[in-house]
Amino acid sequence: MTDLKSPVTDRAEHNAFFPSEYSLSQYVAKKTDFDGFKFDKPYTGGKHKVLMVASDERYLEMKNGKLFSTGNHPVETLLPMLHIHHAGFEIEVATLSGNSVKFEMWAMPTEDKAVTGLYETYLPKFKNPHKLADILAEVTAEDSPYLGVLIPGGHAALHGLPFSTDMKAVLNWAFKNDKYIISLCHGPAAFLAASVGEKQEDFPFKGYEICVFPDALDEGANVDIGYIPGKLQWLLAERLEALGVKVLNEGITGQVNKDRNVLTGDSPLASNNLGILAADELLKKVGSLG
Repeated sequence: MTDLKSPVTDRAEHNAFFPSEYSLSQYVAKKTDFDGFKFDKPYTGGKHKVLMVASDERYLEMKNGKLFSTGNHPVETLLPMLHIHHAGFEIEVATLSGNSVKFEMWAMPTEDKAVTGLYETYLPKFKNPHKLADILAEVTAEDSPYLGVLIPGGHAALHGLPFSTDMKAVLNWAFKNDKYIISLCHGPAAFLAASVGEKQEDFPFKGYEICVFPDALDEGANVDIGYIPGKLQWLLAERLEALGVKVLNEGITGQVNKDRNVLTGDSPLASNNLGILAADELLKKVGSLG
């Protein structure tokens, strides 16, 4: 069993590792809990969009110097997208660099046709996303067609997004213009971008209640079972809480939360619930806009 709990070498990069076989047997399922759409009727206006800012990073360095071969978690990306897409909203895909969206393909639910079908539909956008800086003006314009931003999970979200002034600009736009911010698991790492160059008391997420992946799992079980090849350099919930955010969950149960226009989920288990919530909120918004 010890060998099965050892992270698996990524032969494409020096000192890089995939999750262990044992951890994947515990964390990855061939099908999700998707059981259909819950909204009554989709939006058909064709005007309003959602921006998804995904990670273009593959490798995350641990405290011990080992690299975790990561990316965006496919379920945490595709399942919320599935509900938003079928609710009638076009999703534009962006990364910080304009390089392709990176996925943890080892977590793809290969027997879930709804999810894999959406992946194929959006594959051209995943391969050739917008560079976020190039579309900032359109996203943040007074007549912006965007209703909000989706930030998927996966440990790769810890890499560039928390330190990006372009990500900061999107978040500030969302707060100032009553737009939705939708994220789950490690995706709320991007929220930290709003603190770049700011005083702690000015952090716009201060006082918000959110769900996020628990630090205790990244410090304990994820290392013990070989999901990640060492401890993280910093802890997400700890850093958010230091800025005044209230983290609601201690474990991963599929919990989601809505605090004003910030919609969050705790883990891959929350992907379907978050998608349902996001589609419902977006449809309410376009209904109120007339």
